[in-house]
Amino acid sequence: MTNLKKNANLVEALGSSLRSGDHGLKAVPGLVKRVLAEEAWRSFETQRGELVEYDHFEEFVSTPPLRGLGASMALVRTLVRDDPAALDLFDQAAGRPAGVNQYSEGLDNIQGHPSGTSREAGLRRLRKDRPDLHADVLAGTLTTHAAMVKAGFRRRMVNIPVQDPESAAKALRRNLPPEAVAELARLLTAEA
Repeated sequence: MTNLKKNANLVEALGSSLRSGDHGLKAVPGLVKRVLAEEAWRSFETQRGELVEYDHFEEFVSTPPLRGLGASMALVRTLVRDDPAALDLFDQAAGRPAGVNQYSEGLDNIQGHPSGTSREAGLRRLRKDRPDLHADVLAGTLTTHAAMVKAGFRRRMVNIPVQDPESAAKALRRNLPPEAVAELARLLTAEA
């Protein structure tokens, strides 16, 4: 049974935090996690006693208070981006309905699913293909990038200082196995 008053309290706390200053904004990721995990946004009772129900998270976010948050999906995503668990729950809730693609009217990269090397894309890929590493990211034991490298979805890269050959050599020796360093030396000294 849905506890409408409890849901209303969570929704109101989140809405209030979004509308308040810096201190309130710090509470947003935790409140987003709770509102999404408990699905409080789906059904609640406003302070005026009105029953509010939603099927789509974006509609809840964009509807003005007291019936919604009165915010944009881009704003909420920005406020949760540094909390992998909140970002992951947000990404799941913001999922595209069946039959909607990036060319559908009104959908853009901000409101749709980010792609490429974004944290959101990495979390989505790990959730789908490597739930074990996804759990490590949410637990804070791995970064999204490190998990993607460990899963083999991204290559490990290093930065090489090009102005100083000695520093470049040290960086390569530190990051490559000895046989790769020897092969690189051979390739660098071979005539083109």
